Amino acid sequence: MVDDVPSGRTGGTRPGRVALSGSAAALLARLRAVHGELMFHQSGGCCDGSSPMCYPQGDFLLGDADVHLGDLVVDAPGPGADGPAADDPAADDPAGADGAVGRFVVPVWMSRAQFEYWKHTHLTIDVVPGRGAGFSVEAPEGVRFIIRSRLLTDDEWAALDVA
Repeated sequence: MVDDVPSGRTGGTRPGRVALSGSAAALLARLRAVHGELMFHQSGGCCDGSSPMCYPQGDFLLGDADVHLGDLVVDAPGPGADGPAADDPAADDPAGADGAVGRFVVPVWMSRAQFEYWKHTHLTIDVVPGRGAGFSVEAPEGVRFIIRSRLLTDDEWAALDVA
């Protein structure tokens, strides 16, 4: 059984534990066109260097040792906005007035043991040039996902209602 932790998706009054940079959102839209539904698992080190690893949904098996940090809601940009082209399979929703071709969700997971060390932080997934881990789907793109973290404020911590 996997666990959920407060993620900020409960009416918008609670802070989230995870966020996404605009560059990472654009990359996720392109990766989704190739790989379908995606997920992140924040790795614990070793060969992947403690990176957020992006997998096609279901390719990384989750279990009792994993906690759900939250869901990243991605608005896929429209054609010409660094997103999928109109004839791209990811462009399955018609472009809205804001140019978005669709909205999709990318869940973020972390091992329970690592969460115990990081539970006091807010994580933002970003992307930088370079070669990341070979297991993550962005590896062939010449970029890698990274985590930018900051301590939760006292108010955020209290709003998460965690001990």
